[in-house]
Amino acid sequence: MENLIVECRSLYKSFNHQLALNNLDLEIERSQVYGLLGPNGSGKTTTIRIALGILNPDYGSVRIFGGESPLSCRARIGYLPEERGLYPRMKVREQLAFLGAIRGLDYREADKRAGLWLEKLGLAGRAGAKTNELSKGMQQKIQFASAVMHEPDLLVLDEPFTGLDPVNSRLLKALLLEQKEKGVTVILSTHRMEEVEAMCDFIALVHEGESVLHGKLSDIKASYGRNTVSIAHSGKTGEFDGLPGVLSVSDSGRTARFRMEKGADTQLLLGELMKRTRLDSFIVDEPHLEDIFLEKVGSVPSQVDNEAEHQREVIR
Repeated sequence: MENLIVECRSLYKSFNHQLALNNLDLEIERSQVYGLLGPNGSGKTTTIRIALGILNPDYGSVRIFGGESPLSCRARIGYLPEERGLYPRMKVREQLAFLGAIRGLDYREADKRAGLWLEKLGLAGRAGAKTNELSKGMQQKIQFASAVMHEPDLLVLDEPFTGLDPVNSRLLKALLLEQKEKGVTVILSTHRMEEVEAMCDFIALVHEGESVLHGKLSDIKASYGRNTVSIAHSGKTGEFDGLPGVLSVSDSGRTARFRMEKGADTQLLLGELMKRTRLDSFIVDEPHLEDIFLEKVGSVPSQVDNEAEHQREVIR
């Protein structure tokens, strides 16, 4: 149990008599990138804020770093909330230095680290600008720097890729993996399934306040078997009805994915597809995480329309 960084047991939480968490358990081990997934209103942000001590559960317990309460070890935690927690009229470098200082750094050291992180993020030229003069993507990078500059042992990121273009998303992904290599435990909550598949070791899928799927990502995907066929084609949409052994089709025009029945013969599918369209590629693979997500959750309406509206606190 010494390896457990976050341990949540039997968490219940409601807002205005609406149940947000329902007997939720969570275990996160040291030096993992742990994906916390779920549709809007599923309870992800509520889980994060209870784990960090921002909210109290109605029932249940939270232990951080093997036994400490969240509030007793804030200096060891970095948090990037879904809603920006920056001061809009403060200058960028002054703000980073201030946030580093209130997380336990000597102010001189905090100012030094603020300069280093601005260089790393390509924002050194905006050090004297006010935060509200920056783009949303720039503000997101500043907020990331504020979460990591005090070198936390646990880093919690709620929708960290919001507002970032592909270049800056790649930069942030590299910085996250750099944190993992240093031994930092990362909790990543995001809707971007491709980022989860690229970075996460373990995942938990939360739906209507309950954990409906959790475990090692590679094991979860392997448990479904190689039941997915991906193709690149030059045909028209709507040409894939009535294919043998196919449960569902997702066709985006140039590419398509087929979820197969258990034991279906993919060679029969290949033969039929070759009659209907020109194939540029045909790949039999494990399902993507997005396929698993849709199978588990579907299009069920969220139980809480916007859980973050109930919780405007930002950890400091």
